[in-house]
Amino acid sequence: MPNLDALEIKAFVPARNFERSQRFYLDLGFHRVWASPDLAHFQCGSAAFLLENDYLAIVAENFTLHLLVADVDAWWQRAHDARLADVYGVKLGRPEDRPWGMREFTLTDPSGVHWRIAQNISTDDPAHGTG
Repeated sequence: MPNLDALEIKAFVPARNFERSQRFYLDLGFHRVWASPDLAHFQCGSAAFLLENDYLAIVAENFTLHLLVADVDAWWQRAHDARLADVYGVKLGRPEDRPWGMREFTLTDPSGVHWRIAQNISTDDPAHGTG
């Protein structure tokens, strides 16, 4: 029987301004594993993506990534304290508990890529509703 185990998947995230986008992701809390003039590999824990020095508005503005984290409020605080909205002119939403059992906030990157950064919450916890 053939081995069809998948080992990893990474999205290619478009960047309108490659250097600016790299700084944004470093400020957000990702680690740059390596970079070339056309591609940069970013990672945080077991989550990773490839930032691509390529940009099409229709792709970037319709691209959404979901990042599952252990502490969404800590991630939001990091984004807030780094003043990402002011420094990069991006949108940063506040964390909210969602009816699908997640606490999340939204963030756009400098190219218009949309992020949903979230953590699982217990729907049995009265403080988080019954979802």
